[in-house]
Amino acid sequence: MEKEELSKEQQIMRAMRKTLTSIVRDCAPRPGQPSPLSEQTVENVRMCLGMIAARETELADAAGRTGKERPYYADEAKPEKPVQFVRSSDRKDH
Repeated sequence: MEKEELSKEQQIMRAMRKTLTSIVRDCAPRPGQPSPLSEQTVENVRMCLGMIAARETELADAAGRTGKERPYYADEAKPEKPVQFVRSSDRKDH
């Protein structure tokens, strides 16, 4: 989905999610080192990310989009769907 297609609220949610995850990534401690963030701060970030995800889901549902929409490559194989055939002896002609 292009940025122009997103509502202002969706743009804000996306920016907040990306900013929080960048902060967490930047503050991740090296192995054996303590986290620079307190447990309370980590819990608050988790809570905020959870609320952002819930609101993004609500906005997607309201717009009629499903959570199963994912980007794909043009040359990526699409999942095959089985097709059922009806034998001519089983058909009912109207």
